[in-house]
Amino acid sequence: MTRPSNFHSHCTFCDGRAIPADFVRFAVANRFRAYGFSSHGPLPFETFWNMPKDDMPEYLQEIDRLKAKHRDELEIYVGLEIDYLDPTYHAAIPYFQSLPLDYRIGSIHFLPLALPLLEKNMMCIDGSYEEFAEAVDRDYGGDIRALIRHYFQSLSGMLEAGGIDIVGHIDKIYMNAQRYPGFDREAAWYREPLMGCLDLAREKGYIVEINTKNWVKRKETYPHVDLFPTLLRLGIPVMVNSDCHYPTLVNDGRAEILARLKSVGFRATRELVGGRWEEVAISIDSESIPSARSITKR
Repeated sequence: MTRPSNFHSHCTFCDGRAIPADFVRFAVANRFRAYGFSSHGPLPFETFWNMPKDDMPEYLQEIDRLKAKHRDELEIYVGLEIDYLDPTYHAAIPYFQSLPLDYRIGSIHFLPLALPLLEKNMMCIDGSYEEFAEAVDRDYGGDIRALIRHYFQSLSGMLEAGGIDIVGHIDKIYMNAQRYPGFDREAAWYREPLMGCLDLAREKGYIVEINTKNWVKRKETYPHVDLFPTLLRLGIPVMVNSDCHYPTLVNDGRAEILARLKSVGFRATRELVGGRWEEVAISIDSESIPSARSITKR
C-alpha cells in the first residue's frame, strides 16, 4: 500500500477539533509520507470556522516548529483553504500571496447576496440542510436553479482569479442541493456549468482534489464519483484529501477512493514531494514507498 498523505485538514487554528501536533502524531504513527495543514483563511468578517488574521503569525510559526521537529520522519506542509467571495476577495489578493505558504486551496463556502462583505450578507452552502433550504427559499425565491447559477458563477470567478494550486470540493453544492425539490444532477442546467468549470480548471492547470470527508458517512465524494472518468479524460491532475477536523479521521476513505480512481484508469495522484509537485503512483497492493516523477509546476 502506498504510504498515505493528506493536504486538506483543519486544526484548532480554525474549526478543527485538535491541535496541530495531534494530527502530526497520527500521521507519524500511521507511516504517512506527507501531511499538509490548510486552516480556513481569514475573511473580512469573523466566523466560528475561519482563522482570525491576528492568529496567522502563530499558525505559521507552529507549523514551522512541527516541520523542524519531524523533518526526519514526515514531510509537513503549511497551506490555507481560502474562500472566494467576489472579485475583491480571493486567494490571489496581495495578502494571501504574500504569506509564506507551501500551497493554497481555493474553495467556495459562501455566496455573497449583497455588499458589504459581511456574514449577514452571505449564503453559506456548507451548513445544515435545514439552514440551506431556508436560505434557498428566502434568498432565491425557492429557485434552486438560481442558486446553482450563482454557485457556478462564483466557482468560475475563483478559477479565473487564480492564486491557488488546488480546487477544493469543486461540486460540494450538491451535498445539500440534492435534497431540495427540483434539483437534478443530470439536468443540463447543472451539468453544463459544472463541465465548464472542469474545463477551466484543466486550462489553468489546477489540481482538483477528491474530497473524502463524507465518504464513510454518506458515500459521497466531491467531485462526485461519476465524474472520475471525466477528470481522467480531461487530463486533470487529482489528489485525495480527507478535509479532516479530527485526527482519527485523517485517512477516512483514502484507500477505497484510490482504488476507484485506479479502476477508472488513473495511475497517479499529484502531491508535494520534497517541496515539488510530483506524480505519485497509485499503489494499493504493496507497502513500498510511492514512486514519483517530477513535473514542471504550472
